[in-house]
Amino acid sequence: MRAEAREIPGQAGNEVMTLRDCMEYAISNSTQIRIQQAEIGDAQIARRNAVLRAFTPSVNGNTYAYYNFGRSIDPETNIYVTETSFHNGYSLGAGIDLFNGFSAVNNLKISKTALAIGRTQEKQVEADICLAVMEAYYNVVYYKQLCDIYEAQVAASESMLAKARKQEEIGQKSQADVVQAEADLADRQYDAINAKNLYNDQLMNLADLMFWPVDRDLVIDTSVVPDMIRDLNADDVVDYALANNPAVKIAGWNVDNAKRELRTAIGQLLPSLSFNAGWSTSYFNYPGQALVLDPYWDQLRNHQGEYIQFSMSIPIYNRLQGHDNVARKRNAVKKMNAQYDQKRRDVESEVRRAVQDRDGAEQAYSQALKKADVQEQAWQLNAKKLEQGMISPLEYQTATNNYLRAKADEMNSLFKYLIKQAVVRYYNGVEYINQ
Repeated sequence: MRAEAREIPGQAGNEVMTLRDCMEYAISNSTQIRIQQAEIGDAQIARRNAVLRAFTPSVNGNTYAYYNFGRSIDPETNIYVTETSFHNGYSLGAGIDLFNGFSAVNNLKISKTALAIGRTQEKQVEADICLAVMEAYYNVVYYKQLCDIYEAQVAASESMLAKARKQEEIGQKSQADVVQAEADLADRQYDAINAKNLYNDQLMNLADLMFWPVDRDLVIDTSVVPDMIRDLNADDVVDYALANNPAVKIAGWNVDNAKRELRTAIGQLLPSLSFNAGWSTSYFNYPGQALVLDPYWDQLRNHQGEYIQFSMSIPIYNRLQGHDNVARKRNAVKKMNAQYDQKRRDVESEVRRAVQDRDGAEQAYSQALKKADVQEQAWQLNAKKLEQGMISPLEYQTATNNYLRAKADEMNSLFKYLIKQAVVRYYNGVEYINQ
């Protein structure tokens, strides 16, 4: 995906942003993507230069014009003269390497791989941005739903307090019961304010990740539909990730490039062969002298000369610099092979851990869902008992706190599961933005 500055949605009003909308906006406005695209541009230039060096000659044109005021050689007679003379010449030359230890071919392959690495790294950056946005997005949704729960509790506590005051007036409740209802309302209001502050903080974090304009409100879709389909096992995901994961592919390409650089270094120990060809012409005269010389254009035509040249360079002794370079490149190959093996190991461990975390998060969510249902039923039952005077306000507050913790655990475990599930699917080739 090429990142281009994305227009702000909802210019006429606040548009509700889905998770995919947030990811797309973050990618299209990310400075990391812009930096990576600049590096891809450099790789494209290097690729073009490698192609030109491998298949096209270098061409140079030269010209000169000067006055000579001292002793010089007459170009016509090859006799020394002391007259002031004017000289003007033109030349054109071209050259190409016929054999240079296969460095041109290796550089061509290296530049092609470097371009592929750059594009793959851009995909990695996009994936990192999407995962960070997903985590921040779910944090916002979590605290928004928590705010809704606490606001509902505040409304229920206000209703309970109003009812307790009426019952006090007719003698069914004591002053202590009213004070307890007021204390319960204060607790619920504090929880609601705290949840609202956390919601605003997480919303700001999400806006920062997206590079959302600071002068516009960010409104997101807080509805979440759980996807509990488990269609991937660890072995299948590991096999796919080891063959297709960007980090593994980049490590493999680095090994290939290290081997090519080694072959280039070895090739530098061999003789190199080049071909050159050129053309030149010149003009001269003696200003202020009565000598009769050919006209300007006649001299340029008559003084033309061409040449072709084959040259061979044989490295004999350069203080072992070539052999040292070969030794360093061999060490680089060993290093890249070790990094490749380590990266495969890391990816396999990450995949198995991700699958394990997904399965554990799924079990935790299922259990939290059951616990939340039971605690909600217990809370509703205790609310009726409190109205009938069958339990104390303290017992009702305990039931309320248990219900709120259970709901918080349910939502927290759900979003953890969704993130872990997305990570597993990413390792299996499904980009975060397409899930």
